[in-house]
Amino acid sequence: MNLRDTIAAVSTPPGRGGIGIVRISGADATAVAAAILRLPERFTWRAWQVSLADLLDAEGHIIDHVVVTYYAAPKSYTAEDVVELSCHGSPVILRHALERACASGARLAEPGEFTLRAYLNGRIDLPRAEAIRDLIESTTLYQARIAAQQAEGSVSRRLKPIRSEEHTSELQ
Repeated sequence: MNLRDTIAAVSTPPGRGGIGIVRISGADATAVAAAILRLPERFTWRAWQVSLADLLDAEGHIIDHVVVTYYAAPKSYTAEDVVELSCHGSPVILRHALERACASGARLAEPGEFTLRAYLNGRIDLPRAEAIRDLIESTTLYQARIAAQQAEGSVSRRLKPIRSEEHTSELQ
C-alpha cells in the first residue's frame, strides 16, 4: 500500500439506493475527477464548493448527472484533497465511476484506508479512528451514541492528561 497514491472507493453500502458516493482522495483527486466528468463552464475547484457535473463513459457519453463536492487539504477528512461524487445509487453507475477513476490515475482504496490516512496525517488520533469503525459497525442506537461520543473525542480528552504526565516524566 502506497500512502502517496490517489485512492478511490465507493463510500456507501452495497446495494441500490437514491444516492451512492464515490470518494477520491490524494494529491491528484481533482485531476482524476476532472478526467471522468464534464464540469460546468468556468468551473474552478474551490474548497467546500458543490457543483453539478456529468459523469462520462470512456467515449464521452453521459452516464449520470452527479453532485461534485471538493474538500481541500488539509481541512478534509484525510487531510488530503478529497472529491466526492454523489451519483444515483445504482451499483452499475457506482462501479463505472470507480473504474473510470482508477483508469484515470487513482487506485482502489484498501478497506479503512481513508481513516488510516486521516490518522497518519494527524486529523484524528487512534481512539477516534477506532470509534469511527465502531460507529460504522454499530447495530443499536446505544452503540452508535457511544461511538459518536468517542469519535468526537470523549476518550481522547480523558487520555490527554495521562499522555501529558507520561511525556513530562519522560523528559525528566
